[in-house]
Amino acid sequence: MKRIAAIDVDVQNCFTPVCPDELPVAEGHLIAGALNAQAALADLRVMTKDAHTPQAPWVVPSHAQMLQPLPLANADLTWVAHAVPGTKGFELIDGLPSVLDYDFVVYKGIEPELHPYGACYHDLAERLSTGLIEWLRQQQVELVLVGGLALDYCVKTSALQLRRAGFEVVVNLAASRGIAADSISTAIHEMTAAGIHIVADEQAIKSLCAARAA
Repeated sequence: MKRIAAIDVDVQNCFTPVCPDELPVAEGHLIAGALNAQAALADLRVMTKDAHTPQAPWVVPSHAQMLQPLPLANADLTWVAHAVPGTKGFELIDGLPSVLDYDFVVYKGIEPELHPYGACYHDLAERLSTGLIEWLRQQQVELVLVGGLALDYCVKTSALQLRRAGFEVVVNLAASRGIAADSISTAIHEMTAAGIHIVADEQAIKSLCAARAA
């Protein structure tokens, strides 16, 4: 039996205006409803969370010092501290299920030197699996529905990793938000070129699923 999985990528307060000192994405706190609607179309639901120490070597003290290249194997850019376990920023946004209500959970970047973007690998070279790909295959998943934060970073990377692993992938724009118009456009182009379906909302997902079943 071929199954559908929905993935909520890094839908944490640190990536929303709820935590303006971290990495706020405009309207990032407003996507719970769309993620829940997407999950209602799936057999399984996955959640990923960033989990970082504030002492990581890629941490800088201000937003003005962010996005600078780093000579590190598994952290390519500087970022302010975010998604620190035990803080408000680490928590999922309001309206999502509790962690124990998900079927599979991925924690990203727990080791200080690691700052991965995708859900499938702990390292940037994509050698150390998080187990997500293997679990999805074990569960006989064929189609993966992806939403979360931010569209132009972790959502894009996760979707591309899943596509390269052989899954049919849908990215739901209603269940995602991005950082900047230019990088969102570039991300959508890159994902489309890789064969990923970019859809407006859960109604478009329903239409896609109906076409697949026909």
